[in-house]
Amino acid sequence: MQLKSLRMFLAVCDSGSFGAAAQQLHTVQSNVTAHVKKLEDEAGVQLLERSAPVHATPAGRLLEQYARRMLADHDEALALLQGSARAAGALRIGSMETTAALRLPPLLARLHQARPGLDLELRTATTAELLADLLAGRLDCAFVSGMPPQSRLQGWKVFEEELVLVTAFALPRFPDAAQLSAVPFLAFRQGCSYRQRIELLLATRGVAARIMEMGSLDAILGCVAAGMGYGLLPRSVVQAQQHRFGVHITALPGALAQEVARVETWFVVPARQGWSPALHACVEVLGIEGVQGEEALCVEAVPAASA
Repeated sequence: MQLKSLRMFLAVCDSGSFGAAAQQLHTVQSNVTAHVKKLEDEAGVQLLERSAPVHATPAGRLLEQYARRMLADHDEALALLQGSARAAGALRIGSMETTAALRLPPLLARLHQARPGLDLELRTATTAELLADLLAGRLDCAFVSGMPPQSRLQGWKVFEEELVLVTAFALPRFPDAAQLSAVPFLAFRQGCSYRQRIELLLATRGVAARIMEMGSLDAILGCVAAGMGYGLLPRSVVQAQQHRFGVHITALPGALAQEVARVETWFVVPARQGWSPALHACVEVLGIEGVQGEEALCVEAVPAASA
């Protein structure tokens, strides 16, 4: 399989059409179609469903995972051979939005200082989406809530957060079941681990979940400040934004402090051989003790918190 053909195949997967892929790659549509057809002939299976939008078949999704890894390794090696060892390639980092807002800026600054030529790409999404991107080869590493029970992934606990109730006004005490049922919660979309904690919190109080989806951290805090509902977010993140939104914090009481409020953030990578220099650099900057390479990850990984 030619790398050029694989690039065209991935462009179709990402864009959803042969025409858009051709435009993205600055070529003609017939060229993209021919390369994809050549891949299908070589594999002996159909790789793409010619629908609107075009999408990968089960065989195509399998090839997509390997193609992304192959091209990333190829581009990394080529950059090093061309004298770009100083840059150490590119690093595609995924993160929950709350982690990206508070925890990552100093880390990324240290990484940039240690590897000034490194190209950093940061994608924020829910934990579920980030794990899917890792498994599909679209990310090199990610900061997610909890260590997933996935044999194809491995990682370390790097941060621990305390989730707190966020309100527009100061509360004398934590709301009871009646108060919780009367006010909706504002949260990220399905797949967000903090949203799952909201559902767990309400379930322990026997309250049906009423959740309004928001697209960003600022939207949640802004709408909480406007009195639209409650939020459940890391204390450190809310405290860093209090001067902007003027919201108030209430700690979760009793057993909820352990069952719901305590959240671990993990640095997760695919469980495979051949780390890139960029990924090694990131691990070094994180300062994870005892890590000498891929094997240390499997030894050092600890059980996940439920998230």
